[in-house]
Amino acid sequence: MKFDTVKQNLESRGYTVRVFATGKEAADYLDAALDGKSVGFGGSMTLDALGLYERLGTHNQVIWHWKQADKAAAHRSALSAGVYLTSVNGLAETGELINIDGTGNRVAATLFGHEKVYFVVGRNKLAPTYDEALWRARNIASPKNAQRLGKKTPCAVKGDRCYDCKSPDRVCRGLVTLWGPMMGMEAEVLLIDEELGL
Repeated sequence: MKFDTVKQNLESRGYTVRVFATGKEAADYLDAALDGKSVGFGGSMTLDALGLYERLGTHNQVIWHWKQADKAAAHRSALSAGVYLTSVNGLAETGELINIDGTGNRVAATLFGHEKVYFVVGRNKLAPTYDEALWRARNIASPKNAQRLGKKTPCAVKGDRCYDCKSPDRVCRGLVTLWGPMMGMEAEVLLIDEELGL
């Protein structure tokens, strides 16, 4: 896949962008770039698939609620880490990054408080327009996440689309669209030519 258009559009919005043929190459890059840092992780099947928690944990302080017993404490600690790693639910070729969250820790961490945020994005997250990236986030990523978490929502049961439900199990409670990096915080997007995550 050619990432030329989205790379150019992300860079014009102020992001640093790197392109990798494989997830392993991206993981190698992050392993070399981050040393002696505190690194918070957002819930991400992409990050898990790349084994970044284990790799970075050999020479960084890593915090991830998926990997630690006290999830609430891990959420708070990850918010104050120097560096934050996450992915996206949708990325428009026009340069908008879209995330949907239930707890809010992941979207909050992309907005404030870190020296730098890295967005690690497989090609399956890419959509031509903002509207299509938003559709993907709501109707593909969110139902799959609800299913993965064993939720009893219409989207999890049927697995076909968002029903904008009022279920207490609803995992899509907040939506953040980034039009560019937040002021005072560096942001880097790693584009990977593999399908990664949901």
